[in-house]
Amino acid sequence: MSTTVVQQEGPAAVTPSPTVGGHVRDYLRRVRGGDLGALPAVLGLVTLCVIFSIARPTFLTAGNFANLFTQGAAVTLIAMGLVFVLLLGEIDLSAGFASGVCAAVLANVVTVLGYPWYVAVLAAVVTGVVIGTILGALVAKVGIPSFVVTLAAFLALQGVVLLLMEEGKNISVRDPVLVAIANRNLPPVLGWALFALAVAGFAAVQLARYRKRAARGLVNDPLVVVLVRIGVLALVLGLAVYVLNLERSRSVLIASLKGVPIVVPIIAVLLVFWTFVLKRTSYGRHIYAVGGNREAARRAGINVDRIRISVFVICSTMAAIGGIVAASRANSVDPNTGGSNVLLYAVGAAVIGGTSLFGGKGRVLDAVLGGAVVAVIENGMGLLNSSSGEKYVFTGVILLAAATVDALSRRRAAATGNR
Repeated sequence: MSTTVVQQEGPAAVTPSPTVGGHVRDYLRRVRGGDLGALPAVLGLVTLCVIFSIARPTFLTAGNFANLFTQGAAVTLIAMGLVFVLLLGEIDLSAGFASGVCAAVLANVVTVLGYPWYVAVLAAVVTGVVIGTILGALVAKVGIPSFVVTLAAFLALQGVVLLLMEEGKNISVRDPVLVAIANRNLPPVLGWALFALAVAGFAAVQLARYRKRAARGLVNDPLVVVLVRIGVLALVLGLAVYVLNLERSRSVLIASLKGVPIVVPIIAVLLVFWTFVLKRTSYGRHIYAVGGNREAARRAGINVDRIRISVFVICSTMAAIGGIVAASRANSVDPNTGGSNVLLYAVGAAVIGGTSLFGGKGRVLDAVLGGAVVAVIENGMGLLNSSSGEKYVFTGVILLAAATVDALSRRRAAATGNR
């Protein structure tokens, strides 16, 4: 007995896009399920800004707003690299002094040896790559836990800094290009041009993604949500550029001080680049796979050892860039460069921003958000004339709160099946 299958002709079924209300309900469901994303960091940043603005109105001035970017730049760059290590559930305790070693190499090459700035920058970055390769090989190939390896490197690199600085010498960095990185500003017109480029690029990516998913009949964000997302970015960036383009000099007759700090587009370019690497490349997907389940990733054919080594290379390379920015801001390098609270702030920035200490969850944007929180705390408490002890206690409490939120959200996600 044969069976005849009757096919109905008609337009292909298209998966409808959710409404705005449905999108909001879905987001709230994810939050209740433990997927908080950057929400805690954003709420914390807004709350801190409101508190410090009320306590010290000078917090909201254009000059202090610009200071926030330069104060938090080095820590943010180091935290960007730490995100890659944390995604695998590893840790790098040597990132702070790695930045110090690279900064010392930069200062010796450009000042003591007299080479051009680009040779010094290349030498510093190569030093970071070498440090990361050694650390990664010891962790992946020898099998030593990353905590032990990087703790040993923390001590060893501290000694290397002392040797490079001849047990306490301070080396000045006077090259105008290097000094400009953290101490000079873009012309106001160029700042607006970069604003237009950033908004146009973000809009193009968002709309292209919307059209591609719509053409394939996939579930898509409502167009209104996409447009609101673009509008919010344009509003935030536009307001920031406007404030930074205000005159910040107390005496315009002596010198004009306005424009977006040069270090800001440097951070922005690295943010876009590393976000693309994590989200849009197979390498980035392999990092998340290894961080989520190392054995399953190995069985899927991913070279786990290569991934583990590479994240330490990225971490130390970003530490090198952070060291260059730190040397630029201080106009010098000394034995304390990369030491003190640099590592604690960098790890704190990544975790506060939303990167999980347990691996498998995090974004490069987390480092930027967390770096902003750390910079606001340090800057705001400085304006309040708080002691160093009070700063450490307050920052520690914020870091503990971020780690607690991470642990509780993971437990909630596991309970609700949203892992």
